[in-house]
Amino acid sequence: MSHIENENRAVALAAEAVEHNGSRALREAVSLAPENPEVKAAFLKVQSEDSIHTLQKLSGKFVLEQDERAGQEALNYLDRSGEVPGHIAQECLELVVKQSNVQSKDLQDKIVAGLVRESMAAKSALAKRLLEAPTTAFLQLFDTGDKSANSIAEIVLTPSAWSKDSDREKCEEDVFKLFLAKLLEVGHDYDGRALKGIARLLATDTGRLHTIIDEDIFDAILCSLDYRQPNEVRSQATLATAKYLELSKANGQTYVCRFIPNRITKGLSEDLVLAFSVAAAVFPIMPNQAAALFLTEGFVPSLLPLLEKKNRSDKVEQAALNMLSAACIDNACRKAIKKHCVQWLKNVMKNGKNDRPGLAAVILAKVLDPTMPGEDTVVKDQVKDNAVDDLVPMFKQLLLDPKEANKQSSIEGLAYASIQPPVKEALAKDRLFLARIMDLLEASKLKPTIVFGALTVLDHLTRYLPVLSEEQQKMNQLKAYANASKSADKRDPLDEDAAVTQRCTEVVDANAVSAFVAIASHLSAASTAIVVKIMLSLTRTPSLRGKIARQGGARFLLQRYTAIVGTSDTDRQARYTAAHALARILISTDPTLLFPVAGSPPLISTIRPILSLIVEPQSDISEGPRDLLPTFEALLALTNIASTSTGEASEVIIRLALAEIEDLLLSKNTRVQRAATELVCNLTNYAAGMQAFADGSPAADRRLHILLALADVEDSATRKAAGGALATLTGFESAVRGILKRERGVEILLGLCGDEDEEIMHRGLFCVGNLVETEGSTGADARKKIIDGRGVSVLKELVERMGEARKDLADLGRKVLAGLK
Repeated sequence: MSHIENENRAVALAAEAVEHNGSRALREAVSLAPENPEVKAAFLKVQSEDSIHTLQKLSGKFVLEQDERAGQEALNYLDRSGEVPGHIAQECLELVVKQSNVQSKDLQDKIVAGLVRESMAAKSALAKRLLEAPTTAFLQLFDTGDKSANSIAEIVLTPSAWSKDSDREKCEEDVFKLFLAKLLEVGHDYDGRALKGIARLLATDTGRLHTIIDEDIFDAILCSLDYRQPNEVRSQATLATAKYLELSKANGQTYVCRFIPNRITKGLSEDLVLAFSVAAAVFPIMPNQAAALFLTEGFVPSLLPLLEKKNRSDKVEQAALNMLSAACIDNACRKAIKKHCVQWLKNVMKNGKNDRPGLAAVILAKVLDPTMPGEDTVVKDQVKDNAVDDLVPMFKQLLLDPKEANKQSSIEGLAYASIQPPVKEALAKDRLFLARIMDLLEASKLKPTIVFGALTVLDHLTRYLPVLSEEQQKMNQLKAYANASKSADKRDPLDEDAAVTQRCTEVVDANAVSAFVAIASHLSAASTAIVVKIMLSLTRTPSLRGKIARQGGARFLLQRYTAIVGTSDTDRQARYTAAHALARILISTDPTLLFPVAGSPPLISTIRPILSLIVEPQSDISEGPRDLLPTFEALLALTNIASTSTGEASEVIIRLALAEIEDLLLSKNTRVQRAATELVCNLTNYAAGMQAFADGSPAADRRLHILLALADVEDSATRKAAGGALATLTGFESAVRGILKRERGVEILLGLCGDEDEEIMHRGLFCVGNLVETEGSTGADARKKIIDGRGVSVLKELVERMGEARKDLADLGRKVLAGLK
């Protein structure tokens, strides 16, 4: 290429670099014509522009050129680049905040919030502006958008953004008052935005801010609980109300108890909607005070004339239903509703519009349920004509409705109705219904209330009645006599184990476990606690465990156990339940098929959860006597795991729970003792187990002594397991010495040789043979003790008894006899 062509090419590349900020084009231009004046000018121009920070460039283009793409790139930069240099953040903040004519307000809002989030310098700059001109600075941020408004609270709650805490506290009060002023403004365009700031500041209030709220201001907050408000407004109003009631105590409760009757007294539809909406919202927050107000003489009866007016607004009816549903949290309120409102609720269920029939049916399910606590026999008899199972067809139909509110009503109603045995039986036999429930779980995984309700229904279908101890049974009988109701303790046949097992089978066949696996990552803590209870019920039947495992149940339970990290009793109980259900699956299936040794997660990851059933007994979590079934089933599962070809599992079990296993070898419960012995039998096949029982240490000698004692107990299965462990351990001289130390050690082994059970006899022969074959002085002592203990006659008798029927045992007996000569 000629010199002139190089020059022309270089000039073109330089122009392209200036126009498109192309560093590659500029480098090529410089290489072609480094002395060209146009190339030099382009180089200097691009170099000067490169000195401007990327975020400044993008922010400038977004604000000054209305370039939304640049605004999105600025937002992406903040999300991925971490903290921004202080002076850059301040300059960008000044640039973006002050522009009121930006076309994309949403991007402006996100960029401001991102700068505040990522830069302490930005927080400090805004803190200074809020202190110097609180109203101006507040309005500028508040009007920018939700995220910028949220940043105001973040700034005043960040002490490091302020030079003096007194300045921060003063500004915090100013900002709180400005949020309240925004809530009181006519128009209510940004109530949710204002309430979020109020709720957040109240949440961290140390006793200063709540005193600013008087009855008129609290009235405005309560009005935001109107069920017609958007969910964002109601949720923030609920948080603000709850925190204010907590802080103000009697004052706030007094305001609420005046607000509701005052609005009802006015009698206008708008006032009734507000009164009922507030009552519905505060029942969960202050249940005792709300119930007292609800049960005020004449309150409930006075509602009916208001609700039964022909021209009554549908909105009033909806608000009243919301209130009655919330009031069902209290037993006395349920009775009052049953006494005065049942007929009205039936009329709504029959003639109501939109979501109201479903909600009326749910309330009827709550108040007509004869299993609710506090109901006496007379009341139960009175509700037979209003059986809850009559509502079930409607609930099933609502389940098909595309409206989420009706699905919610359906699930809530079924959750109450399915407490009754006939209802749960009918639902379990309805395969189409079960299929719909599973579909609903997967389709609603992002809707926690629906998931929780659907899981509650399945929990009722699969729940077994608790197994009572003799003492508990006697206490129940005494309570029944005290209540003059001998029938109170009678169990419905549909709640007996056989019926529950059949329902569990139907649920497993409906692929419930697959549905649980599909929604696992979206389960709330409350839903997790229910789903592991369901899994425990489903795994109770051994024949179902294979199906559950094939649907992913074992891995699901291990994941749930790992995911529960809380320390509350509820969390600990949920972890315990998940571990118990996992143990049941591992009893009946090959552990290596579910958790390959070299797979992910590996088999050893199941050991710690199952050991928790032994190391952390349930009595530490729940009241009452310790239930030994989880311990027993944990031992069976560990025995199965320890039978795998690798010794790694045995090493982990020994390292984590040897002391607890040793204690269980001495359990007074025969089944637990047997299971612990069978586990030890498998553990001693590997180095860690051998060392624990046969390394010659005092602790090993103690454990060996326990095994000898177990080889002499009445239970044949325990003797067999102990004999199997001893057959392995007597291959080590240290174990032989430990047996010889015990006065009846050799006698017990010879007793195994004379057992009627041929498997036990075989293990005894193996033990005695190991003693006979031991070398050195230890072997000589062993052979002498065997001879002195009539071992020769015991062995001869065994050989004679086995004869040709069990030639293998007879030959082994002859071999041992030969070693004694």
